[in-house]
Amino acid sequence: MRIASVGTAYPPHRYSQAQISEALTARWQDRMEEPRLINRLFVNCGVDFRNLVFPLDVYENLSGFGPTNDAWIVAAVELGEKAIDTALARVGLTPADISAIFFASVTGIASPTIDARLINRMPFPTSIKRTPIFGLGCVAGAAGISRASDYVRAFPNQYALLLSVELCSLTWQDNDQSIANLISCGLFGDGAAAVVIAGSETALAKRTCATCISGPKILDTRSTFYRHTEHIMGWDIGDMGFKIVLSPDVPKVVNEHLRGNVESFLTDNGLTLGDISSYIFHSGGPKVLEAMENTLGLPDNALEPSWRSLREVGNLSAASVLAVLEDVLVNAPGKPGTYSILAAMGPAFCSELVLLQW
Repeated sequence: MRIASVGTAYPPHRYSQAQISEALTARWQDRMEEPRLINRLFVNCGVDFRNLVFPLDVYENLSGFGPTNDAWIVAAVELGEKAIDTALARVGLTPADISAIFFASVTGIASPTIDARLINRMPFPTSIKRTPIFGLGCVAGAAGISRASDYVRAFPNQYALLLSVELCSLTWQDNDQSIANLISCGLFGDGAAAVVIAGSETALAKRTCATCISGPKILDTRSTFYRHTEHIMGWDIGDMGFKIVLSPDVPKVVNEHLRGNVESFLTDNGLTLGDISSYIFHSGGPKVLEAMENTLGLPDNALEPSWRSLREVGNLSAASVLAVLEDVLVNAPGKPGTYSILAAMGPAFCSELVLLQW
């Protein structure tokens, strides 16, 4: 099994963190005792720029779950199609070559789901198998790769496609000026990513594409569920839409669990941390990335692709680790035979690890 390609797509409206902070301060200043708190929190998010699905002045006119979710559906279909086109074009495939599609998002709801709507727009086969994934949040990018690899393990002559579209700006809550919501508004961005996973008997898995970057093999995956941690992260969903649940204990959970999970996973594959040449981690935020670096004892700049993604586009929830993966594939692929770990953590609380070999 091999990750054949990754394609990303971002909305056209790009703003600096200062511009977003200024707009939200003006919008919410009458609802806050200390409006300058927005800027102080935003500065600490580690984000320089973000792409938003709408111009900033449009958001104040979006109200209620229904209209906001309708906007999510339209934008998710358009952005998802662009990400898929990019991923497929990089390896010379078309939608007709895909046998299964996995769709992950946690910023909107649709039935029929976004993948079904895309099948009606693009020439996917009518026999395609669909697996929509909702609720996994930030971990869903890594988990989606794992589930797609499970599929091509069973059908090694087929290609699977993972698509994640996250439009986090559509979850901003006008009636919630809590610290958690302000941090969320300062941290999360909008974007989409698509990944092509090739079964071991496909042409892309057997040979290096002459016109594209050859991705790594998927050797193993590991899911770990941490019992009774559902209060750490998630959504409270009501009439106004998605209200963030975000505990300051997220870095604590990382410190308590991640190293043990990684070491156990590697031991089962006959490896140690010293065998890993690169880390492709979800850009969860400065405190999360620092906790990952500290608990694993990583060298300086080991997570630079994750930090760079955070600075340039913000935390894209499920799509973030896939954006980091694209960066690594394009700019710093591993040397042949070396190992990488792709990882993300998210609501439940839980972690997903993917062992890769270049």
